[in-house]
Amino acid sequence: MKVEKFIEIVGADFYTGVPDSQLKPLCNYLMDTYGINPKHHVIAANEGNCTALAAGYHLATGKTPVVYMQNSGEGNIINPVASLLNEKVYGIPCIFIIGWRGEPGVHDEPQHIYQGEITIKLLEDMDIKSFIVGKDTTDDKVEAVMAEYRELLAMGRNVAFVVRKGAVSYDSKVTYENGNTMTREEVIRHIVEVSGEDPIISTTGKASRELFEIRTANGQSHKYDFLTVGSMGHSSSIALGAALSKPDTRIWCVDGDGAVLMHMGAMAVIGANKPENLIHVIINNGAHETVGGMPTVAGQIDLAAIAKGCGYPYAVSVDNFDDLDQELQAAKGRRELSMIEIKCSIGSRDNLGRPTTTALENKQRFMEYLQML
Repeated sequence: MKVEKFIEIVGADFYTGVPDSQLKPLCNYLMDTYGINPKHHVIAANEGNCTALAAGYHLATGKTPVVYMQNSGEGNIINPVASLLNEKVYGIPCIFIIGWRGEPGVHDEPQHIYQGEITIKLLEDMDIKSFIVGKDTTDDKVEAVMAEYRELLAMGRNVAFVVRKGAVSYDSKVTYENGNTMTREEVIRHIVEVSGEDPIISTTGKASRELFEIRTANGQSHKYDFLTVGSMGHSSSIALGAALSKPDTRIWCVDGDGAVLMHMGAMAVIGANKPENLIHVIINNGAHETVGGMPTVAGQIDLAAIAKGCGYPYAVSVDNFDDLDQELQAAKGRRELSMIEIKCSIGSRDNLGRPTTTALENKQRFMEYLQML
């Protein structure tokens, strides 16, 4: 169905969420219609953040908010749904729109398979009534479901639309760009060159895909890298765990701005522990690019200052390859926790592939390599 009709039927005027590729038509419509507008549309750091933000909107207006997200974010909403929104607590109504990655019977990447299997059950466990929107779902059916939902929302209940792949569409094209010149893939190529045989833990999305293809093109082994294909926002904590357990081995974390924002508290824990062997690289394009390019707030904040405030002894921001190479070399030779923010453009190759090894194979090879160091 057309996303414009879907939005009309839902009838809300405040949306907050974390972008999802399956909800790209919805995200593009919201950006086209509202942009980032505190009265109507806010892209938040993580799904729990969205849920609490939505609760505040309801408290201030008495209206029903909408939270949109990929089903991988269900785990992040469990606490605020169960201990804040639920009718046994404050009874705050909310409409969730959830992209269904890993739907059983539909091919998807390994990180989505189990989450896809438990998507509906998690909603049931949270007492959120759900309806699945598919390609064949009619406008009339969604209107009938929404009529039922309004009765539940009036009682302080929560409801959800679970959106299958290709179920909603939006014809207008939305372009996302910034003024940065470095591409992420070339940035990662420079990191690989300087890091040598040091282990790299890379974040969710295109950064890990590009790292994998760079290793292949270089004829290098993939044993050096742990590709965090899921668990967005946790690569830096994985890297911290590895760095603390292997203090004589230099560990690189290749992170993204959206991931850093999602669980920014990890930076405080890293800064407090100050592992001398950890180099935290944050590639910042100010966008959730992997799922479509919708903006993050990272283009408006000073990540280097935040890192220093969290206790990182050294943190710097670069926006050109000369400074990047200098900072990478310096970090490699420095025995001190370091953070390098790299400001890059939005975009990737159209023919960018995906890892050809399984997640389990990646883990095993990486563990074997770490044990040798």
